[in-house]
Amino acid sequence: MSSKRPNQLFRNLNAKIASVPMILTAMVVFFGGTIWTIVYSFTNSKLLPREKWVGFDQYERLWNTNRWLISIENLLIYGILSMVFSLVIGFVLAALLDQKIRFENTFRSIMLYPYALSFIVTGLVWQWLLNPDLGIPKVVRALGWESFDFDPLYNADIVIYGILIAGLWQGTGLIMCLMLAGMRGIDEDIWKASRVDGIPAWKTYIFIVIPMMRPVFITTLVIIASGLVRVYDLVVAQTGGGPGIASEVPAKYVYDMMFLGQNLGQGFAASTMMLITVAIILIPWAYLEFGGKRRG
Repeated sequence: MSSKRPNQLFRNLNAKIASVPMILTAMVVFFGGTIWTIVYSFTNSKLLPREKWVGFDQYERLWNTNRWLISIENLLIYGILSMVFSLVIGFVLAALLDQKIRFENTFRSIMLYPYALSFIVTGLVWQWLLNPDLGIPKVVRALGWESFDFDPLYNADIVIYGILIAGLWQGTGLIMCLMLAGMRGIDEDIWKASRVDGIPAWKTYIFIVIPMMRPVFITTLVIIASGLVRVYDLVVAQTGGGPGIASEVPAKYVYDMMFLGQNLGQGFAASTMMLITVAIILIPWAYLEFGGKRRG
């Protein structure tokens, strides 16, 4: 037993040695940058970092700023609705394609194509499509519904939902493909047994398929959550944070404070709050997902 462990340790030794500089560089950049950001969030840094300690003043100012509070509210609305609708729409589309319909490859390619576009391109496309004078609203009125009025990007109360539409259009195709791959990985005998027992297809999906696809759902949620950071691109392309500050998001607040407002201390404080939020979500999930398996 003891002779096997050294052999495993020295297996692919050249590859392991070659990867050391990259790993060290990544750790220094990531952990060093994180610590540096947290430390300077307690300073009064403006255009350049400076060691003038102000304690929690930057955090107090942050949570008393209406723009930051609106950005947090928008991110919560976008994040929750994005997760719910992406999972539901992606699963339903995958279930429809799982019926082995004709031209399945064509439909799958069409649905996946928006994911190949950047968020900036997606934002610009939907800025045009939702424009009341050029896009979908004008087409609907031209078809006879002259009273139709839908301009989410120009209405402060619903602007975040206009951004959500663009995000769903781009990301739902990938979620559909992940769900479809999970469904195709389920043993065909399960479907045969459900048909023999007379179980309707929708019950099979809900009570049998979904529980068996737990790893797929976890992977999907992680992908959706990672995409929440990139909502910055959609906001900049579609609304620029407007009307007013109605569509602000935390990432845009950080960028504006650090590069436009020349207030590094405030930007560092906002970045640290985003980091803490991610840690609060990921650490318990990682503990439950991997710690429980290790104990088992």
